[in-house]
Amino acid sequence: MTAFIRFADLCAQGRAKGQRVFIRADLNVPQDEQGRITEDTRIRASVPAIRLALDAGAAVMVTSHLGRPTEGQFKPADSLQPVATRLAELLGQPVRLITDWVDGDFAVSPGEVVLLENCRLNVGEKKNSPELAKKLGALCDIFVHDAFGTAHRAEGTTYGIAETAPVACAGPLLAAEMDAIAKALAQPKRPLVAIVAGSKVSTKLTILQSLASKVDQLIVGGGIANTFMLAAGLKIGKSLAEPDLVGDAKAVIEAMKARGAEVPIPTDVVVAKRFAADAEATVKKATDVADDDLILDIGPETAAQLAAQLKQAGTIVWNGPVGVFEFAAFEGGTKAIARAIADSAGFSIAGGGDTLAAIAKYGIEKDVGYISTGGGAFLEVLEGKTLPAFEVLERRAKA
Repeated sequence: MTAFIRFADLCAQGRAKGQRVFIRADLNVPQDEQGRITEDTRIRASVPAIRLALDAGAAVMVTSHLGRPTEGQFKPADSLQPVATRLAELLGQPVRLITDWVDGDFAVSPGEVVLLENCRLNVGEKKNSPELAKKLGALCDIFVHDAFGTAHRAEGTTYGIAETAPVACAGPLLAAEMDAIAKALAQPKRPLVAIVAGSKVSTKLTILQSLASKVDQLIVGGGIANTFMLAAGLKIGKSLAEPDLVGDAKAVIEAMKARGAEVPIPTDVVVAKRFAADAEATVKKATDVADDDLILDIGPETAAQLAAQLKQAGTIVWNGPVGVFEFAAFEGGTKAIARAIADSAGFSIAGGGDTLAAIAKYGIEKDVGYISTGGGAFLEVLEGKTLPAFEVLERRAKA
């Protein structure tokens, strides 16, 4: 991180006073069907950068994505209004929501915070169009990247503006993320255990291949675990999996084995006949899964084995719940993992939206070494990739 300009340093030097500061935050929070925010970790995590800018006497603009809207097609569900309301509560001052903001047809004064509507609604955001990047850069004097969760995306508000703004720097959250990741991965205390779970099998399986050369133990869960169970020759009934990636899963298992490391395959699972909160849950040995079974969690025996291993870990990296923890009957595995991480003396770093929700549900926030607000970016760093955001901030720091 030393190669970056840190926003905190600019503020300390008085260089943000009276300046237009554009903060790219990650305010992509889960909401219920009524549009109420159900978990606000990301909003709370973004407050320090905003406070820093306000205390420095800046005029503050903040934007974020929310969900995956279609560019140029606004729907009420895509609006950041609930986020603006929560942000105002946290800051203790009004936060205006500005729509159609790209051309700068709005005013913001020093000491004021405005939230710019969902940046993914802007045409050209995803592909980082040069026209959009130029307009974004013209809105501000200082661009602050404080959205680690988007650091792996070269989009308009994460990359384009960093090239065109007069000054581009890293916010406090981004800096803290990198410091924690360095502690977990640059020289980790071993054994290093990674938990990689969730339904996004294909997006994480290639990343698992890279982790196979770094970690001492790779715990898989969710749809990913089902693919690994197939690779181990087990039947998974009608569970979510990607059979075409079984070869990749086998290669990961072999690569780990060659290093004397392992990918623990569940020995028991919790199954149901349908995917529902009130579905009847049955614990079965992993060898007894029926053709019409859905695997929705790891079993108690597997959970206890993994918990025992986690308690011995020197460093733990956690991304993703191991079962459908939103349903009480299928939360046992994730709950056991969460408690084991909380009880472990090792340094733990956890990230990803569902992981944050699990941490909040089991009340272990104070027992996790560092809670990352990044999902995909978090995993790409684990893979050793140079994230676009860091590349551009480093380049601008040298310019």
